[in-house]
Amino acid sequence: MFDFNKAVLITLVGLAIVSCSPENAALEKLDFIWPGESWAISTPEAEGVNSGMIKDIVAAIEAGEYGAVDQFLFIRHGKAIADYKFNIDYDAIVKADGNNHTHAGMVTGDFQYNYDHTNWHPYFNGTNLHSLQSVTKSVTSAALGIAVDEGLIKNVQEPVAQFFKDYQYDMSDPWKSDITLEDFLTMRSGIEWNTGGGYSNNEHSTVVLEGSENWIQFVLDQPMDEEPGTFYKYNDGVSVLIGKIIRQATGERVDDWARERLFEPIGIKNFNWKISPDGEADTEGGLYLSTHDLARIGYLYLREGEWNGYQILSKDWVKASVTPIVEDVAPNNDNYNAGYGYQWWVPSFGEGRPTIFAGNGYGGQFVMVAPAYDIVVVFNGWDLHKKGKKSTYGVLENIILPSIGAP
Repeated sequence: MFDFNKAVLITLVGLAIVSCSPENAALEKLDFIWPGESWAISTPEAEGVNSGMIKDIVAAIEAGEYGAVDQFLFIRHGKAIADYKFNIDYDAIVKADGNNHTHAGMVTGDFQYNYDHTNWHPYFNGTNLHSLQSVTKSVTSAALGIAVDEGLIKNVQEPVAQFFKDYQYDMSDPWKSDITLEDFLTMRSGIEWNTGGGYSNNEHSTVVLEGSENWIQFVLDQPMDEEPGTFYKYNDGVSVLIGKIIRQATGERVDDWARERLFEPIGIKNFNWKISPDGEADTEGGLYLSTHDLARIGYLYLREGEWNGYQILSKDWVKASVTPIVEDVAPNNDNYNAGYGYQWWVPSFGEGRPTIFAGNGYGGQFVMVAPAYDIVVVFNGWDLHKKGKKSTYGVLENIILPSIGAP
């Protein structure tokens, strides 16, 4: 097992010796900046960004053009050049708008899947830990990638049925036995999943899932409606199964595995992860992180899986994750097409456009990365009761990057 603390000690000793050499002084200046307890702070102009453009974005947020936005964080060259938190009274908003996101047949009140209860959404119980909803999928993909990198899972072409031998479900459809891990990662499982009417529809499969007692069994029991690997269809259920696969392969529940192999190595100390009724971490939408720590996830991917001299996640996994393996799919959060990799969106790529990849969450959580510009941008929001005319999902591509120009 990888002993991270021991490796840190060895490396720090080595760096101390190397840094004493004058000939290495120039090389040190070229090193990436890594956050310690907090992000280094700089000004927009010092990092080649127009502060007026940032002020315009903030003014539009304050005017309500983007709905309910809780925080906007802009990292360039490893430094925070904009960090704005907006105080929103969600108790008052929900009271005025009504409890219209508690679904029929589900428990109401102080309950983790009551999306109208402010103990749970958008912040966890008065802390700075923000609900990430489906950004959870992108973080789960990173946790899975570490398991693949360590050889605990052979590769993404492995059939997923081998991980669910403890469950009884109908395998008479040969398509079901053909599903691979990559089919899950790219939302091409072929498993039927009703998404009609969005999450406000009580018959939406995810709504039914979140009201069920055995999530894994519920997803496994769904019939097939397409041949695996041939058709993209967003399916929260397969992300639940990915979490179970991580547990089967590593012997640890995802929250524990991620804490040890992902969060602690990149400096994330505090998080919350919802646990489903069958005792698994909710890997379709249950993770809470602070805005600053979500930026660490984006920064890890910006740096191709490296963190301060350690390869936390292989470059190959990062590349596959943010490559538009599936093209021309539309995320729930916006109206234009995007690509999809391993549980990561790729909203901009090819045809002379800058590449951008992102983790997207229901209600307005986005961690967006533009590698050629050395940028990570995070928007955390919760617009279920306060919609805007525009989405912050388009701010990086349509406002920030054009103001900077060619990288």
